[in-house]
Amino acid sequence: MTRRCFIAGNWKMNKSVAESLVLVRELRNAISVVRDRVEVAIAPPFTALHPVSKALEDSNISLAAQNCHAAESGAFTGEIGAPMLKELGVSYVILGHSERRQLFGETDAGVNRKTAAVLKAGMLPIICVGETLDEREASRTLAVVETQLKGCLGGFGAAEGAKFVIAYEPVWAIGTGKTATSRQAQEVHAHIRSLLTGLWGADTAQQVRIQYGGSVKADNAAELLSQPDIDGALVGGASLKAADFAAIVKAKA
Repeated sequence: MTRRCFIAGNWKMNKSVAESLVLVRELRNAISVVRDRVEVAIAPPFTALHPVSKALEDSNISLAAQNCHAAESGAFTGEIGAPMLKELGVSYVILGHSERRQLFGETDAGVNRKTAAVLKAGMLPIICVGETLDEREASRTLAVVETQLKGCLGGFGAAEGAKFVIAYEPVWAIGTGKTATSRQAQEVHAHIRSLLTGLWGADTAQQVRIQYGGSVKADNAAELLSQPDIDGALVGGASLKAADFAAIVKAKA
């Protein structure tokens, strides 16, 4: 089956509200021509979600959040519940990003709970998995990804899983300028789809979009996106400049 390419920009802890609105205006102009061929989403910092949501109205760009808490509300100072994000017009939530895992101690079990919260609130998860450099050099990549994936997806059925987005992001390639070769990335993406087939069956596994994340740029996007099991990209630094991000989007369009 044909899966619609999905390019998402993770702005991380960058851009003031004013800067965010400037970038949104530039993006709307730059990628308006790919409305039907590529799905696009951007994930600004929490402080900019509401104004960016307004600025994206009537556009072909969806809004994503970079994280959420597993509880709907409560005594969790500094956290944000999924229903709060839904109220702002958020469609996707990035969960389990390697920076969240490494810097804030997030676990597969925690990502699993957050995924349930995101679904309950009426949004969809972008679930991140990936190995460190030490794990790759020890030839443990596929085993690590399998453990993460099964931990994050446990308890969800095929009907839910068909809507999920999985992002394979080798930790050693994030923000380093290093990128997995198209062959390396395709190998892991194919393994992920095989694991999804085991969990939910072939029909559902063929519906799930698997993004690649890790120093994706305009000059390597076309090669990566040409692989049969790479259905899009989760873009970091290159999503902070409209021209760079638009070039990645257009690499598939």
